[in-house]
Amino acid sequence: MLYHSLLKPILFRLDPESAHHLAATFLQLSQRLPFFHQTLSSLFEFKSERLRQNIAGIDFPNPIGMAAGFDKTGELFPSISYMGFGFVEVGTITAKEQPGNETPRLFRFPEQKALINRMGFNNPGADKAEKTLQGQKKARVRGINAGKSKITPIEESVSDYVYTLKKLSPYADYAVINVSSPNTPGLRSLQNKTALLELITGIQKEFGKKFPIPLFFKFAPDLEENDLRENLEICLTHNIDGVILTNTTLNKDSLGQGPHPEGGLSGKPLFSKSLSFVSIAYQILKGRIPIIGVGGIDSGEKALQMLEAGANLLQIYTGYIYEGPFLPSQINSYLNDHLKKNKITNIAEIIGSRNQVTK
Repeated sequence: MLYHSLLKPILFRLDPESAHHLAATFLQLSQRLPFFHQTLSSLFEFKSERLRQNIAGIDFPNPIGMAAGFDKTGELFPSISYMGFGFVEVGTITAKEQPGNETPRLFRFPEQKALINRMGFNNPGADKAEKTLQGQKKARVRGINAGKSKITPIEESVSDYVYTLKKLSPYADYAVINVSSPNTPGLRSLQNKTALLELITGIQKEFGKKFPIPLFFKFAPDLEENDLRENLEICLTHNIDGVILTNTTLNKDSLGQGPHPEGGLSGKPLFSKSLSFVSIAYQILKGRIPIIGVGGIDSGEKALQMLEAGANLLQIYTGYIYEGPFLPSQINSYLNDHLKKNKITNIAEIIGSRNQVTK
């Protein structure tokens, strides 16, 4: 394949962040070309009615999404959305513009098909992101991932999130509250039961108990199982529309003896933990609110496992870096073949099928 034989060796000669900027610049410049998006669609999209779902009132053409972190500004959304994805999550965006942590802050581990990042929510801020999204035609499903600004004290988190949500939710189909990145000091403390309740009730005080668009919370894989269960129950009882499991992990045992760079680990080593969390969540939520599974999905086989464990939708990022731009269509094709072979009409029928739960 062209990506593995030509493009990947070139990109992997560059440091990871430079490679990302190169690919992003190409997409941004190419957006101006006539018929560029039609060309992307013809190259990368796999379409099948079997893969269509309505989740949280949103029509998803397929279950594979681009996770937050790839398009940190919203500028790439018009192109990425035509590259085989059923949805694209923009961000993480914070209320205030911030440069992120010092470089280098993104590291590859090719043998493990993993990345470590300590990006630190580098993004243009909600005001600039709003102008970017205002100028786009939104033909595809777009999510907005909101994080806390680094300089905002943890006790002022509610107002920080609310500012971003007010600015950007009019341009999104769903919104995500990111309380699980390991790269903003203190952020993960918002996953504590008391802090999470205060955050949810604070947001609902501003918007009402029913947010204008579906609102998801994204949790870390490093939570204790009891804390995960507690947080999921809170989401259920406080009208949160869904959860995303999981963010990156601080556990780097899979990389062998260190020292290793600081930051969150993503990719293949994260899959088993994310799969476990999705399975636990499905048993607790029992289909009452949807789950987006993310972490180490780099093939159709793993995507199927995650769906059968209970995820309604999936997201990829690190797998995309290692396997290339045809990964979404490859996964969708695999899933469609599985459904066809087993005479299953729609992908919704397999959600949680290997995870016995009494509804």
